[in-house]
Amino acid sequence: MRAAEMTDVSSPCHLRVTRGRFAALKMPILVIEDEPRILAFVRRGLEAQGFAVDAAADGASGLRRARGGRYDLVVLDLLLPGLDGLTVLRELARSDPALPVLILSARSDLRTKLCGFELGARDYLSKPFSLHELLARVRVHLEERVLRAGPLELDLARRRARTGDAAADLTDREFRLLHHLVRHRGEIVSREQLLADVWGYHFDPGSNVVDVCVRRLRKKLGPTAIETIRHVGYRLAA
Repeated sequence: MRAAEMTDVSSPCHLRVTRGRFAALKMPILVIEDEPRILAFVRRGLEAQGFAVDAAADGASGLRRARGGRYDLVVLDLLLPGLDGLTVLRELARSDPALPVLILSARSDLRTKLCGFELGARDYLSKPFSLHELLARVRVHLEERVLRAGPLELDLARRRARTGDAAADLTDREFRLLHHLVRHRGEIVSREQLLADVWGYHFDPGSNVVDVCVRRLRKKLGPTAIETIRHVGYRLAA
């Protein structure tokens, strides 16, 4: 890898931010990059701003992680071993079109960029790159993201939800559960799936943590905010 593939310059005044808000939110980002030095460089920069960073060194493992549904943004290289980045992007667009993907690649030709955008990428940054520019683009995609499902609005940056006249700050578990339901709006999501993807452990038939969390969300957002599908799971309106 050439040293010129990574650059770092003094940040202009309008790009300087405090890390307090991001450190408090710990917004999760997945970086899919096979070059260890670039991965370490990007990871340090993102973590210094308070982001929670996971990493994958190849396309197949990156796709598996991204499909876990716990990330607010994916930073994706295109020249990956095994499954290439454009294939990863195509599969993510099919399984989770709401998940924003920022391509970070040495491929800078117009044809590849247009292909990336056609496949669903939200942004494209060519190598060599400035860390400050990467951070600025990441902030834009995360700060301005508001997901909607019927009357519900979920502010990903502030971790607040609104439906009608009701608005509420969310705890980490409440946010992650609601985020999962919003990403799968219109679909029935089972308790088992919510346990695995939000709490991170296998289904325990005696556990009622999902039901308790849903009750708390209904108290904050109204009794009809989340629909119960008896003996199956939960659903948000599309």
